[in-house]
Amino acid sequence: MELQVYVDGKWYPKSEAKVSVFDHGLLYGDGVFEGIRAYNNLIFKLKEHLDRLYETAHTIMLEIPMSKEEMTKAVVETLQTNGLSNAYIRLVVTRGTGDLGLDPRKCKRATVIIITDKIVLYPDELYKNGLEIITVPTVRNLPEALNPQLKTLNYLNNIMAKIEATNAGYQEAIMLNFQGYVAECTGDNIFLVKKGELATPPAYLGALKGITRNAIIEIASAQKLSFKERILTRHDLFNAEEVFLTGTAAEIIPAVKIDGRVIASGKPGQTTLRLMKAFHQLTKSDGVRYKA
Repeated sequence: MELQVYVDGKWYPKSEAKVSVFDHGLLYGDGVFEGIRAYNNLIFKLKEHLDRLYETAHTIMLEIPMSKEEMTKAVVETLQTNGLSNAYIRLVVTRGTGDLGLDPRKCKRATVIIITDKIVLYPDELYKNGLEIITVPTVRNLPEALNPQLKTLNYLNNIMAKIEATNAGYQEAIMLNFQGYVAECTGDNIFLVKKGELATPPAYLGALKGITRNAIIEIASAQKLSFKERILTRHDLFNAEEVFLTGTAAEIIPAVKIDGRVIASGKPGQTTLRLMKAFHQLTKSDGVRYKA
């Protein structure tokens, strides 16, 4: 059976799932989204993802025409319709159909889309051996221009950085902010370990407060691991004992070489491996469970 996609209360085969060419999500990137994972019939941290979705929508004054409870039900039913126990869920809410002007008031109702499918961001060997990454010229958007906590469809800043990484032969890249401090990667948050302390850039420098990022912070607290949000430079990363990236699609992946500098031994570190193991345990219990 062809993959079924939820659009405004109905399911359509993937080849027939459509939105209007006048939808402001297409015309202007005016909308919000979340990437969510399901593991063995458990939607990992669905509440946290929905809270962020609705908070972002509230800030950009986008009215989602469903309650969180209705959205939860729709996500579960889409997974069940596609017979998926393990999946990547892309939840999208656009401003809806309007005219060719910017005015969001011309869009009478938001469009809700739920896609459930598989995703493999990196090959298995990179989780075992580590990832090589670079810093790219494109800097993170100014927080005063576009708050990094807003997970919107306007992702061109990240895409430009991703293009630069790809052109250089790398799968992921570090983005600095306008001051030259480490913000995040094109699609992941970044952490380092040094002298027993775990650190990641503070959100105000241009980093999204990722759901996986927050999960790692929670795990670190439970393991009594010292943690700080602090300003990081490339020098800090080059001389760290361990570096790893986090994200819903990526989960946790070690970085062993940055801008040609080998990180410590050049292999995934023990703290990273321990956090990876704890994270995989967390995905078995923290979320919304559904029947196959």
